[in-house]
Amino acid sequence: MVKLDVLRLLSERGHTKYWLYKQLGMSYQNFSRMVNNETKSIRYDNIEALCQLLECTPNELFVMTED
Repeated sequence: MVKLDVLRLLSERGHTKYWLYKQLGMSYQNFSRMVNNETKSIRYDNIEALCQLLECTPNELFVMTED
């Protein structure tokens, strides 16, 4: 299963979920679902914004798990 690994990236960069939520400007409900891997899809523009804000590549945003 592919999972978003944004919480680890936030921690490594010294940012909080609240900081990221404010930067993305999306509803808290959608944001929470996204960062907690409770959604089935993520829009490309959100992936791009995450990469820019966290200064990473899409490869660093996602991890493969055996779930």
